[in-house]
Amino acid sequence: MGVTSPLKAQTHSRSFTTKFLPYVLYALLPVALFRFYFHSFPSPLSSTDQLPHGNRIILTSSSSSPSSLSLSREQETANEAPCNYTNGRWVQDKMGPLYNGTTCGTIKEGQNCISHGRLDLGYLYWRWQPSQCELPRFDPNTFFHLLSNKHIAFVGDSMARNQLESLLCMLATVSNPNLVYTNGEDNKFRRWHFASHNVTVSVYWSPFLVRGVEKSKTGPDHNELYVDVVDERWGSDLDHLDMVVLSMGHWFLHPAVYYEGGSVLGCHYCPGLNQTEIGFYDVMRKAIKTALKTIIGRKAASGDGIDVFLTSFSPSHFEGEWDKAGACPKTEPYKEGEKMVEGMDADMRLIAVKEIEAAKASANQFGGLRLEALDVTKLSLMRPDGHPGPYMYPFPFGNGVQEHVQNDCVHWCLPGPIDTWNQIMLQVIKRWRR
Repeated sequence: MGVTSPLKAQTHSRSFTTKFLPYVLYALLPVALFRFYFHSFPSPLSSTDQLPHGNRIILTSSSSSPSSLSLSREQETANEAPCNYTNGRWVQDKMGPLYNGTTCGTIKEGQNCISHGRLDLGYLYWRWQPSQCELPRFDPNTFFHLLSNKHIAFVGDSMARNQLESLLCMLATVSNPNLVYTNGEDNKFRRWHFASHNVTVSVYWSPFLVRGVEKSKTGPDHNELYVDVVDERWGSDLDHLDMVVLSMGHWFLHPAVYYEGGSVLGCHYCPGLNQTEIGFYDVMRKAIKTALKTIIGRKAASGDGIDVFLTSFSPSHFEGEWDKAGACPKTEPYKEGEKMVEGMDADMRLIAVKEIEAAKASANQFGGLRLEALDVTKLSLMRPDGHPGPYMYPFPFGNGVQEHVQNDCVHWCLPGPIDTWNQIMLQVIKRWRR
């Protein structure tokens, strides 16, 4: 019964039409409203469908058929390029850091600028704005979700430790890190465990990445490096590591004698040793090659995957003598174009970037090996205000301003600009998981 076709409806009498027409209209009204709503407004996206700014898919009209929508999603995915975090500028940020120096117990004393009495806290309220994309605020819960049941190791010099402590402090805002291992002078080998997500974070002191003998008061007054042999203090643990963050550079500036294949290769700044001066650039390149080749070779042989980051060189900001009260006195970042990456800073950065790209080509033949340069040289160069300076010691001017005060213009205050390194690292990990 009822109207089943417009053509049949025309054969009925006028009274029949008059009697049943209102019911037909009432029946069609919900259908019309349904089509109007779902073809006039975009469907809400779930949290897993959110795409970076500039790559978001928007449904605009009823003309988008299922086939065209599928094609547009494929095109968006294919055209989505990784964000380039290398270039950008520092912009003011009212939110400030996730943590402070008085609540995080893992910060090395020399980088705990707040507890050491630094009063000009404006350096805490800046964020890095890449030129062509957004850099989201670090989300500890996302990090834990992506790296649950994983072991992350920071390997290298004191900059590796600096970055490690930044990460620990940000993660500690949502979960408590338990120190489960410590060894070596100045606790240079440590390990923490986050029981909430079964995440392990370790730091390995290895300033050259390869095997080396550090200068000392009782030994030689120069470093000795074996550029073709990895430092097994971390290399022997590769079977247990899921992600490695390598960091080195500053220790290559010190006097050293280099060995390769059991013979002396040359030296850097070694008057009186009767060795050939060869500088340190090529040696640093060889050390990176050895480290990356070892990681790829051992992980490929075992069939296990690993994620590898190589942090580029972080420039220092000494102005004048290192022991003067104003050795790094600036209180704001450099403006865009005010400071350029050049000279030694540019050369050391380029070595890291080129070697990680070369290693990628080698790793592509194996599954599960992902490598990336954490290119932080420029964003670090533009932050002369982020170092401890005289606040590497507690309250250095408590008894008035002294002419000679040791300054640290190499490492970074925590919290501080180095937190951005881990922000970028998390975004790369998110891209890998996608």
